[in-house]
Amino acid sequence: MLVVTLRPQRPRDVVNVPPRRRQLVAGYALTPFLAVYGGFFSGGYVTLLTAAFLTAFRMPFPRAVATTKVINVASSLVATLIFARKGAVDWQLGLVLSGVMHVGVTLRAKWTMRLDERWVHRLFATTVLLAFKTLALGVPWSRLLNGQVL
Repeated sequence: MLVVTLRPQRPRDVVNVPPRRRQLVAGYALTPFLAVYGGFFSGGYVTLLTAAFLTAFRMPFPRAVATTKVINVASSLVATLIFARKGAVDWQLGLVLSGVMHVGVTLRAKWTMRLDERWVHRLFATTVLLAFKTLALGVPWSRLLNGQVL
């Protein structure tokens, strides 16, 4: 994701060129693979899916992000139903968090749609860089590799 985010942006006329057949095949193959990964591990799969949509389907950045959000909502709904069936959902906490997240997402979406695509991309790139920094410098790798419990 770091490479996809930091690579130079393509000019508008290149973005409008439809993807090649092999790019489409790769995109349609990666999507279910990443969905399974997301089902098992959750963390970062939407970001990886965004990178796949940017490269394989040649989507503009806002469209790739919006598409992955719809997929994330659908997968989260399925997970919620499965956990609810097992009685593992704290409904009171979940409803409070859902309400607050809805307000935040609505405000963020309205704010993002007013920004130029380059600024959205820069904010996203900053987030990815900070995540990479945290992974590289914030994880006690020596303890993990030696099998020590955190």
